[in-house]
Amino acid sequence: MRRFFCDDISGARAVIAGDDAHHICRVLRMKAGDALSLCDGAGFEYDAVIASVSPEAVVCALGARRASEAESPVRVTLFQCLPKAGKMETIVQKCTELGVYAVVPVVSARCVAVPGNDFEKKRARYGRVALEAAKQSRRAVVPEVLQMTELKKIDVKAFDLFLAAYEDECARTLKQALRAASAPAAVGILIGPEGGLEEGEVLHLTRAGAVSVSLGRRILRTETAGMAMLAQALYEAEP
Repeated sequence: MRRFFCDDISGARAVIAGDDAHHICRVLRMKAGDALSLCDGAGFEYDAVIASVSPEAVVCALGARRASEAESPVRVTLFQCLPKAGKMETIVQKCTELGVYAVVPVVSARCVAVPGNDFEKKRARYGRVALEAAKQSRRAVVPEVLQMTELKKIDVKAFDLFLAAYEDECARTLKQALRAASAPAAVGILIGPEGGLEEGEVLHLTRAGAVSVSLGRRILRTETAGMAMLAQALYEAEP
């Protein structure tokens, strides 16, 4: 069954507008009486039947609301230090597919990429990437790409568990940290830039309550590390 995100839902009626309406009408050539599935972007889905179709708006009658089974009860937020050009889109796309709750771009000491005045335009594009990836992976929530922050301003205590990937960590693995945690509902993970995190940055975070972890014997690229850490965190933390 065809599936679409829709934010105009009221009672037993929903209206799909914009590009999706044009796609339903002109490309898919769906008509009144056809069935489809709608998602409100907040974790709920509806079976729906088209009542009327035009390229501008598709009006649907809704069935019962149900919670989606696609979303994890563990909310993992990725704090990604700014990578070199082109990598952030891949990170947002793949982490959305894997189940990330939100992505926060971070400026750290060793970031090669320097955010310019056009970063908000880039952030809007990352949001569109997240939307398309959520559609493809049949997510029920579109992860938000939040405003950029500095590493020193991260609120570690906002999470039940905050993990910082650090290549010089020798005492604690990611698996050990996750298995020692007591059913965290909100998890933050931090990935450094191409040059990694400075020792002082890690010390600042751990003093605030973060846990420094090793991702294993091999050094991963910044665009790979977030995906690997997210997948492992969800595997271990989900009930």
